Amino acid sequence: MSDGSLIDELGPGLERAASILGEAAHGADDAEIYVESARSEGFVFDDGRLKSASYDSGQGFGLRVVSGETTGYAHASEISEDALRRAGDAASAARRGRSGVLALPPSPVNRRLYADLDPTQTYDFSFKSNLMAEIDAWCRAADPRVVQVSVSLSGSKTSVQIIRVGGASVSDARPLVRLNVQVTMEREGRRETGSAGAGGRAAYDEWVTPERWKALARRAMRKAEINLESVPAPAGEMEVALGPGWPAVLLHEAVGHGLEGDFNRKGSSIYSGKMGQQVAARGVTVVDDGSIPDRRGSLSFDDEGTPTQRTVLIEDGILVGYMQDRLNARLMGVAPTGNGRRESYAHQPMPRMTNTQMLGGNHDPEEIVRSIRKGIWAVDFGGGQVDITNGQFVFQCTEAYLVENGRVGAPVKGATLIGHGPTVLNQVSMIGNDFAMDDGVGVCGKAGQSLPVGVGQPSLKIDAITVGGAGL
Repeated sequence: MSDGSLIDELGPGLERAASILGEAAHGADDAEIYVESARSEGFVFDDGRLKSASYDSGQGFGLRVVSGETTGYAHASEISEDALRRAGDAASAARRGRSGVLALPPSPVNRRLYADLDPTQTYDFSFKSNLMAEIDAWCRAADPRVVQVSVSLSGSKTSVQIIRVGGASVSDARPLVRLNVQVTMEREGRRETGSAGAGGRAAYDEWVTPERWKALARRAMRKAEINLESVPAPAGEMEVALGPGWPAVLLHEAVGHGLEGDFNRKGSSIYSGKMGQQVAARGVTVVDDGSIPDRRGSLSFDDEGTPTQRTVLIEDGILVGYMQDRLNARLMGVAPTGNGRRESYAHQPMPRMTNTQMLGGNHDPEEIVRSIRKGIWAVDFGGGQVDITNGQFVFQCTEAYLVENGRVGAPVKGATLIGHGPTVLNQVSMIGNDFAMDDGVGVCGKAGQSLPVGVGQPSLKIDAITVGGAGL
């Protein structure tokens, strides 16, 4: 995976690009050119018709020079020798008045975690349009209560090349697809919605088979049906059981962002200065792994060229690691972990999560639910937010049930989980043996940049967490 194909195809060639970078990086601590060519498409079928269809393509580069904590960054959609020189002149301002030692480049990598394919070039427009119409018709025929169906389909291929001083480079082709189904049901004047989606770094093939999309449609309809039966959520501090898979988005937000290197180097994270300390209950092990084949958050190497890896963050409750890009790792005196990510060539890399997971335990998930005296069982989640400076978070439950004396009762609507990340981690008392990854729908935002991510966990019991709701 060490060739100059993208810069040779779109620009002045690897040799000229490396020479320009070398001039710009003289006396700096780190530098690279990130070259990107991307194609993407998206379709939305709503109200019984194809509502939108889009196709986009673009290319460009970003040239970065790092000196100490200072970064000079310039980017352009024109990939030419003149544009590279202008970017080099601008970015080199970061090193003026300072002389550093250029960091060693990342170790070369020749693995591929996904196939080199382009979803936008597979299946024609009519196939995709007819597929969404078929999903719409199937949902409406399956249940007369269905009054609205929305189907979205998206695919992209992003080719990248990262060039370093001396001409070393790595190249990758990154596919990504997603199918989402949303269904609204009505009964006696009450309307409720359910949705389900799936995707990954692969072709459309897996998700456009009838077996696959019907399974998603059934899940969406089931959620809508459950919500029709829902009662107002209780409020107060109580026991909560979390389901496996996607509910780990709570872990991602409440804990994951606080374990990114930049926040900890600057001392702004609640976890700053706590390396080696107990930050979670015994049995809690949290990892970030960008090296899982075909997963939404996976990369053969990160956006700085560092191979992705399995990074243990919390082990048996003890904080043992942070997620690092090259800049923060160098300043903290540790090795980068393959977590330097950027949204596109127009953005600087920063420490970001890939696939963040809590590992499984040995409890039967039914045993976890039965152990609850009075609380809720949260099976699915919507959006949430966290303040990484104090660890406070708020999350919305989109599918949850009352539990009393171990018996699952009515579904609830309007439940939110409110808490403090480190406190909640220390309240984990039971960890299930049913670990699962999410279905491939996660999007993470940080500093204005959005990226695909994955999450995973088993069923969990949290002994005490504040539930916001309508009350009982």
